[in-house]
Amino acid sequence: MALYLVQHGKSLSKDQDPQKGLSEEGAVETRRIAEVAANYGVMVSKITHSGKQRALQTAEIMAAALKPVQGVASMDGLNPLDDPAAILATLESSANLMLVGHLPFMERLVSMLIIQALEPPVFKFQNAGIVCLDKHSDSSAWIITWALMPNIG
Repeated sequence: MALYLVQHGKSLSKDQDPQKGLSEEGAVETRRIAEVAANYGVMVSKITHSGKQRALQTAEIMAAALKPVQGVASMDGLNPLDDPAAILATLESSANLMLVGHLPFMERLVSMLIIQALEPPVFKFQNAGIVCLDKHSDSSAWIITWALMPNIG
């Protein structure tokens, strides 16, 4: 099972859009990352998102490129201050799942998976970036297998 974690794309300020939907730059970066992932053959069964506008838009852009068989759905527990432990119990061992959410939740989830603690962060997310985790075949421990980010450096 691969687990793909995505921080939503760059969003508009609350003054520009009370729902804080994606900015044009955020949509462009998300589309670019999604297309690169599709060109690499990334296979996603389902994409779930927090339900916030920016996460929904990010999930829809990812889905347009990656074509998940089970589609896109909203899911509780992916908001910025939600407890990552609640999500861990819901992860299916056979599905390639993409979660689209927010900071600090995503960083805390990666830390829980890798070091079994919320802190310190073990990976620095970027808007619209994808972090792929999988279980190590020998130990069943979670490992980061790759990351695809809009910017390097």
